Amino acid sequence: MPVLTDLRPLRENRTFRRLWLGTTASGFGGQFGAFAVVFYVWDRTHSAAAVGLVGLAIGVPLILLALAGSAFTDHVDRRRLALRCTCAQIVITAAMTVVAFTDLGGVPAMLALTAVQSALGGLVGPARQTFVPALLTGERLAAGLALNHLSFQLAMLLGPAAAGGLTAVAGVGWCLAFDTFTFTAALVGLAGLPSGVPPSTGAPGFAAVKAGFSYAVRTPPVRGALMADLAATLFAMPVALFPVINEERFGGRPEILGLFTTAVAVGGVAASILSGLATHQPRPGRLLLICGAVWAAALGLTGVATSLPLTLSLLALAGAADTWAVVSRGTVIQTETPPAYRGRISSLEHIAGAAGPQLGNLRAGLVAAATSGGTALLLGGATALAATGLIALSTPALRAFRTVPSAD
Repeated sequence: MPVLTDLRPLRENRTFRRLWLGTTASGFGGQFGAFAVVFYVWDRTHSAAAVGLVGLAIGVPLILLALAGSAFTDHVDRRRLALRCTCAQIVITAAMTVVAFTDLGGVPAMLALTAVQSALGGLVGPARQTFVPALLTGERLAAGLALNHLSFQLAMLLGPAAAGGLTAVAGVGWCLAFDTFTFTAALVGLAGLPSGVPPSTGAPGFAAVKAGFSYAVRTPPVRGALMADLAATLFAMPVALFPVINEERFGGRPEILGLFTTAVAVGGVAASILSGLATHQPRPGRLLLICGAVWAAALGLTGVATSLPLTLSLLALAGAADTWAVVSRGTVIQTETPPAYRGRISSLEHIAGAAGPQLGNLRAGLVAAATSGGTALLLGGATALAATGLIALSTPALRAFRTVPSAD
């Protein structure tokens, strides 16, 4: 069985290659933009509450627009929708660049533009998720999803550090200018996609949203995969606890705090490089459940780890498990969902991916405030492990789900 990342989708499918390169470039630039917004708000206010508003400005519009978009995503030309939303995002990012350079409108303007940018992302994100399964099938689909996650992990690993260096040398405005420039690469990737309205069921509107929910609920592999994602993020999301753990065990040193996120990203990159082990598995549902259990156990053990090397190793293990879980979940959902429902189910997956971590961090923070950071991690990991086990027992169709190998 091949071990390393399966590059066949990039070699064999010109359209996917063009889409992947455009997405990778714009994703890397997006890390500069995300860093710039947080830094700008903090630099102008020195208020943790104001920085917290950035998360609110991102999360709420994304969830609402992804849900609203599910009413028509399966009834329009998704390529045209993605192109129009991406053009609008370029304009908004350019406006954010002007605010950063001139302070015109200040923090309120930056937050408002961030909300609009996130709302557009809520519309275009689910549409983008439908493109890879439209181009690839079987093992190639899993490999394509793994390649997408590899570019995401590399951007997470390298982007914030590079953005910090650029800000130190030239100022935060240039981060947003770079984000604006790289956004145009996404247009190049989208331009090569085929046009056309997908075959759908029923009419757009509330009935379409209801039909999408109904399909997810009555389809055990899809339902189980979404529930497994929520179990992992709602109960065991660790990011909000990093400052608490750092303060409790390592003196609150900022250089140590930065290592926590880096460790998760290093684990994710390593798992992406070795994704051949995951993408060639014929039962991605079973792998999803195993990875969910490893994620939960690693984070639970982090709650009782006392040494820095062990803590970082466990976080890297959790990051690796999360990467394979993301690839496996996407393979199950996109393979099991017919084109007529793909936009709506992608919207639900997008919402789960956005809301789950936010609510999970809120839960972790509240538990830590009542107990301690270590206790919150331990309880969260144990709860996520139990929930994953319950999903595995109650959803045999997810455990048994098999992919059809691609024809070579």
